[in-house]
Amino acid sequence: MDLSLNKLSEALSIRQQINSLERRLSTLFGGGGASSSTGGGKVTRRRRRRRRPMSAATRAKLAAAAKARWARRKGTGGGAAKAKGKKKGGLTAAGRKKLSDAMKARWAARRRAAGKK
Repeated sequence: MDLSLNKLSEALSIRQQINSLERRLSTLFGGGGASSSTGGGKVTRRRRRRRRPMSAATRAKLAAAAKARWARRKGTGGGAAKAKGKKKGGLTAAGRKKLSDAMKARWAARRRAAGKK
């Protein structure tokens, strides 16, 4: 039991030395060199790009633009309120009657054609 514990501790110290040497190698070659299966997670985390900090003025501009978009969408802006009050599109009663008569005539013609076959 004592012998296997010694071998295990020696293997652990060798693994630690290997990891430290791999880290030194990667720093020597700019991080693009060797990568092992044990240390791969740490290397990929270092390679992530960091976001550039956004200035307060830019953040304020973006917020103002977003608020303006929502105001236009909700119709609380100056020019959008008038356009929202008037309903656009839709059918008048006469137009609805005309479409209804056209559809009835189309279905009647289809029934007549099916009856002749």
